[in-house]
Amino acid sequence: MKQLKLKKNRKRILLIALLSTTVLITMTACNGPASNNSSSSDKLIYAVGAENQYSDVIEQIGGKYVSADAVLNNPSTDPHSYEADTKDAAAVENATLIVQNGLGYDGFMDELESSSPNPKREVIDVSKALGYSENTSNPHLWYKPDTMPKIAALIEKNLESQMPDQKVYFNKRLKTFDNSLKDWNNDLNKLSHAYNGVGVAVTEPVADYLLEAAHLNVKTPWGFQTSVMNGTDPSPQNVQIQENLLKNKEVKVLIYNQQATDDETSTLIKLAKSNNIPIVGVYETMPPKDDYQKWMEDETNNIFKALNKGVSTEVIS
Repeated sequence: MKQLKLKKNRKRILLIALLSTTVLITMTACNGPASNNSSSSDKLIYAVGAENQYSDVIEQIGGKYVSADAVLNNPSTDPHSYEADTKDAAAVENATLIVQNGLGYDGFMDELESSSPNPKREVIDVSKALGYSENTSNPHLWYKPDTMPKIAALIEKNLESQMPDQKVYFNKRLKTFDNSLKDWNNDLNKLSHAYNGVGVAVTEPVADYLLEAAHLNVKTPWGFQTSVMNGTDPSPQNVQIQENLLKNKEVKVLIYNQQATDDETSTLIKLAKSNNIPIVGVYETMPPKDDYQKWMEDETNNIFKALNKGVSTEVIS
C-alpha cells in the first residue's frame, strides 16, 4: 500500500511540475520579448499640443522619436467654449512636453497640468515664451508669421534635452521646417504687393495677424471683433459701422471664423453676398489632413483669390 501511495505522489509531483513549466512558457510567449517592448517605449517622447497646430509642429520636429496628441483638433469645435475631459487629462499626465497658446485661450490646460503634476514635464506657453503681455488682446498667435519658427526652435531644444543622442536628427528637421515656411512668406508678399492697404472686413480677429503681415487694412471696429470673439453682443454703433462697410462696398472681402458662427455673422454673410463681396472662411484650429504650413498657405491664397477674382471660399477643404 505504501508503495502504491508513493507512486501516486510521484505522479502528482510530476504533473504539478509539468503544469508549472507549461504556464511559464505560455506567459513568456504571450508577453513576448518584454525587454524589446520597454526599449521601444523608451525611444518615444510623449508630447501634447493644446491646439493641433502646435502638436503638428512638435511632430514635424520630433519625427519618429515623438508621439504627440492634440487636445483641440476638431474644426467644428469652438475653442473658446471647449471643456477638457478625462482623455485630455490622461494625455497631459503622460506628456513630458506640452505646448499651449496662453493668453487665456486654452486656460483649461493649466487646470489639467496642476491636477496631474509631473516633474519631468516642460510646458511651453507660447505667449510667455515670446514675451507677450497678459493684456495682449488678440490670442491667435499662430497666424503671425514669426511665431512658429520661434516655437519650433524651443521645441527642438526641449527634445534635444530629452534625447541628446538625437541632436543632429532634431536639428535637421528644424531646418527643414524653417525652410518649408518660405512658400507661405512668398504668398504673403504676393498678397501684400498686389493689395497693399486694401480694406477688408472680419467678424473676429482670428486671422488679423496674417492680414496685418500682408498689409491689408482691417476696417472692422475692434470692439465688434472682440464682442464676437468673446460671445457677447456688439454695440449697435459697431454693428452699424460693420454693416455699412459692406453696404457701401468700402471693403473688398469679408473674412469670418468658420468654427464659431452666430446670427450676426450670418447676417453679415448674407449682406456680403447681396453686395457681391467675396467671403473667405478661416479656422482657429488646423483642418484635418493639413499640416501647419499648408493651412497657412491655403488661407493666404484664398484671400488672394477673393481679392483677385472674387472667389468665395466658405469651406476650406
